[in-house]
Amino acid sequence: MKKVEESRTSRVGVNYPRMSPQERRDVLEKFHPDYIEDGFREIKVGVDKGARLPNEMADVFESWSRLRHVDIDLRAEPEYDVDVLVIGGGGAGASAALEAHGAGADVLVTTKLRFGDANTMMAQGGIQAADKESDTPAIHYLDVVGGGRFDNVPELARALVRDAPLSIKWLEDMGTMFDKHDDGTTITGHGGGTSRKRMHTARDYTGAEIMRTLRDEVYNKGITVVDFSPAVELILDKNGRAAGAVLYNLETEQYLVARAKTVIIATGGSGRLHYRGFPTSNHYGATADGLIIGYRAGAKTIYADSIQYHPTGGAYPPQLLGLLVTEKTRGLGATPLNIKGEQFVYHLETRDVESSAIIRECEERELGVPLPTGITAVWLDSPLIEMTHGEGTIERQLPAMLRQFHRFDVDIRKEPMLIYPTLHYQNGGLLIDDQARSSVENLFAAGETTGGIHGTNRLMGNSLLDIIVFGRRAGRSAAEKSKDMTAPEELNLDHLISYHRELEQTEAADGRIGPMLLPHYTHR
Repeated sequence: MKKVEESRTSRVGVNYPRMSPQERRDVLEKFHPDYIEDGFREIKVGVDKGARLPNEMADVFESWSRLRHVDIDLRAEPEYDVDVLVIGGGGAGASAALEAHGAGADVLVTTKLRFGDANTMMAQGGIQAADKESDTPAIHYLDVVGGGRFDNVPELARALVRDAPLSIKWLEDMGTMFDKHDDGTTITGHGGGTSRKRMHTARDYTGAEIMRTLRDEVYNKGITVVDFSPAVELILDKNGRAAGAVLYNLETEQYLVARAKTVIIATGGSGRLHYRGFPTSNHYGATADGLIIGYRAGAKTIYADSIQYHPTGGAYPPQLLGLLVTEKTRGLGATPLNIKGEQFVYHLETRDVESSAIIRECEERELGVPLPTGITAVWLDSPLIEMTHGEGTIERQLPAMLRQFHRFDVDIRKEPMLIYPTLHYQNGGLLIDDQARSSVENLFAAGETTGGIHGTNRLMGNSLLDIIVFGRRAGRSAAEKSKDMTAPEELNLDHLISYHRELEQTEAADGRIGPMLLPHYTHR
């Protein structure tokens, strides 16, 4: 820590050089977990048979249904009968529910934990939108595609950036309180990979502020919400179209049937699968449930093998392991340093490159900081923020970070943080079009459970934007489609029979049951 302090003055106002394109490729291919082949295998069943998946995700896909030995009477009167069923109670699900309700649909939201228990609530750094004179959606688009390694589905990236300014207005009109200048204009900042200051923030509680607004609005509109009732399988009709879901009440342990004319999957990501043993910043419900039930029903995926590791996860004290240290910290000027107090990478490289450089510093160069827990980390020099922007900046701009570290007697205004990459985001997922339609008729999807929008690497601030843009599009599309539908007939779970037959033929399931719903922790 003394070496960090000794070099601090010389680093004020000095930018470490960015990597060249070749340097970025080299560090990614050698150190990013997505490129380490022993962490992946080909899936043996389903519509994307042969696709490359992380081992932990393949385990979830190659699992027996929870309904394998359960008798569900789909001819009886369902417990719920609605126009639009929204599965998931985070930002994407809430946005979808509001738009579907506004379009005149009868909507039901069902969620695994409590309404709002989602990665949305934990997002801190901000939401991107090109709404300043120096910026345009076209420039935003170029940043999105460049940051996504040019793997983005063009029409999805285009929809994301075009809807962004109106998404900010929609949230503000409902009461979201973004940080503003005295003249009322929003304060915007940089994130990794952004060429303009377009990051809108609510201090470092941005996701919580957005989720507060959305949740309140859903309740105010009288939309029905069922907590602690995850969907464990989709139901199809006689034509193979999505027609509802089987819910599992975690409190009563009962299976319930929800019939719907259209269905929206908005169940979030999969960080709690702990790919390659990494810690995670995700909430406890992020176990890839929507992916597996959508996939079993025949929904195609895209880039499901692409996972984002956030470069700045808490590493020490051990109670903070995996805790997200918002990218806003680096956006304000905090720099990553090795054990010698030397900066080794530009502090605002894209997340994949920044993470890979940190892993390289600890593993290949052996210049990480050894910790009592047996792992290594690097410093993130947060006191540099106050030297650059003035005393009080951290308390004003990063109150959550200040509070979380202060709980363990670390004052980030005076001491640097210890950080290491943490498993953060699922870049790929269910394939959708620009109206949030999946490859299964009447099945829509939005948020982190989808793929293609961000390519194979997401930029900061585009996930909160994604859930608003595509949540709203899913809600509108599902509501409009439901108007042309009569109540689904001849509900069935026949897709499970064929899926189980594949599992039997390949002997792939190995006794696993899915969705797993909650992580199974042992004495690690």
